[in-house]
Amino acid sequence: MNTIFAKRFAIVALACMAAAPTAALAADPYVVGLTGDMTGPDAGNSGAVADTVRIYFEKVNERGGINGHPVQVIIRDNQSQPSRAASDAQEFVNDPNLLIIVTASLSSTYVPTISESKQHGVPVLFAGGVCPTEVFPPANPLLFCTSGYAADKDAEYAVDYVRSVSPGNVTVGFVSMAIPISRGGMEHGAAVAESKGMKVGDHEIIPPTTVSFSPYATKLKAADVDWVISWAPWITQVKAFEALRELGWQGKFITYAHNVAEEELKRIKDPGFLVFGTNAMFIGNQPVHQDIIAAAQGKTKFPYTYLNEGWIASITLEAALKKVPWPPTRAKLVEVMNDLTIDMRGMRGGPIVWTKDNHFRRELFYRVYGWNSTQNSIEVVKDWVRMDVK
Repeated sequence: MNTIFAKRFAIVALACMAAAPTAALAADPYVVGLTGDMTGPDAGNSGAVADTVRIYFEKVNERGGINGHPVQVIIRDNQSQPSRAASDAQEFVNDPNLLIIVTASLSSTYVPTISESKQHGVPVLFAGGVCPTEVFPPANPLLFCTSGYAADKDAEYAVDYVRSVSPGNVTVGFVSMAIPISRGGMEHGAAVAESKGMKVGDHEIIPPTTVSFSPYATKLKAADVDWVISWAPWITQVKAFEALRELGWQGKFITYAHNVAEEELKRIKDPGFLVFGTNAMFIGNQPVHQDIIAAAQGKTKFPYTYLNEGWIASITLEAALKKVPWPPTRAKLVEVMNDLTIDMRGMRGGPIVWTKDNHFRRELFYRVYGWNSTQNSIEVVKDWVRMDVK
């Protein structure tokens, strides 16, 4: 499957180069490798990121490329399997022309990719899944992250939000998937909640293979929780909420806004189901969102509302490549990425700023969305709130 996908998307990349002006066609390309989940359990999130990167650089190449050179994006499908990610990373690092690996899959694929990065001095951009701890200060020299996911920071914000709207006695439950980063994030959230005088009624840790969420919802309801906070893959978040509602629970549920969240809010239509995240939803209809819709028209199977993360990663990568002196090298690219500020053009509440010691960002901006039954539409429940990253 990997070989098939690699060939398929390499052909796409070469076709994009052929569509570029003659000057770009004759020039050597910037070579980027992307290992992502296109057909596995996280395809709805990560597959959309891969599609967006492909679409974005098609447009770049149609305009003549970067500094007169086309961008060749080689995409491989790892299905969020560590062994496939390892094979992809080995393939990429052994290509002397490849400058950077972009990864868009579940965190279970990170270890082999990071290992190959370290051995061969290849920078890695995490563009679809949770940002690994190694990008936070003091950052690993080769690892960078644009994606909005940051488990502990996200948990802190969710708890702060619940505390701000429920200042009195409140009992909070937590839901995580039984994977280390989700469970750890919610354990951190529970500790923060207790430090703020909130009662933690229950923390349900749900296996990835779960079919029936009713037993876990039953325990949360029995704990008499007023709020549930969740940070996990979307299926765990939404299925836990739906199971609670089926049991007649009337509390409020706040969870992380994955790529699918905007479409899911429209489907669920429940004012008690809130999502928080770092990306502006397309309901704002900003110029950048119109650009994404126009670029993606007829070129992806995913709803355009899934394409934020991939577009953010792409504009960041383009900005970095523009600053690299020709001929580009991996070391030159890392040097540029160590001092980079990217205007998010309204897709987030503030810029991405990378420094030598911080490959995540200096500030996080969160926004809360929910469903307005009166207007029958999504609404901003809480506008941008800034958090420092230290």
